[in-house]
Amino acid sequence: MPADDITRLLLEFETCRHFSAIQQGLRQRAHLYGYDRIVLFSAYSSLDGIIERIYWIEGDWFDNGKTVDATSYIRQCPVTHHILETAQPFFWTKAIDGKDEEYHIVKTPKGAGIHGLQIPFFGPLGLEGAMSLGGKSIDSSAKARLELTLLSSAAFAAARRLLEAQEPQTQTLSKREKQVLSWTALGKRQGDIALALGLSTRTIENHLRNIRIKLGVATTAEAIRIALRLGDIEG
Repeated sequence: MPADDITRLLLEFETCRHFSAIQQGLRQRAHLYGYDRIVLFSAYSSLDGIIERIYWIEGDWFDNGKTVDATSYIRQCPVTHHILETAQPFFWTKAIDGKDEEYHIVKTPKGAGIHGLQIPFFGPLGLEGAMSLGGKSIDSSAKARLELTLLSSAAFAAARRLLEAQEPQTQTLSKREKQVLSWTALGKRQGDIALALGLSTRTIENHLRNIRIKLGVATTAEAIRIALRLGDIEG
């Protein structure tokens, strides 16, 4: 891919107003290198499950002709956990042995099966997300890896900007809710927070549920990220 084309695409990502434009641009480039499976998600490294929110998923990820939803991807793809162990993009491969699927982190994908490139994204809060690209006949050269890493990082930043701008207006958190969420962000357990505040664990659970409702999110991880961005809690 000529350098001018990469620069043009990066500028398009930075200024685009529609998520579909990001998808189209990255999809075309990924396909040039043999990657026809794509997952883009935000992540939170200190929580179990890792994946916070899937922004985009497409392609025949499990090679069965079925559409893959976020739940099935999270449940079936163990490679994602490796992003907690590295700050660098890495290749992976999936081989079928009878009825069993074997995933491996590899330096260079070889042989039959689905192979891919996982690209983690980091920011002020540590791990913030990742892009996973897969295909049966991929280009795993340094050139392809570097270009896709650069483009994926820009696509993630643009996607987050656009999708967060579409989030509904949030309600103001109470002083107690900010306190509970701050301690949760620091990794404190609900039981420890309850003990420190002289409350029951059930009350802490209720506070966290109300926080999620007020901020319009499904997970506490998302609530923490939004509250940090709004300045309701400190990192």
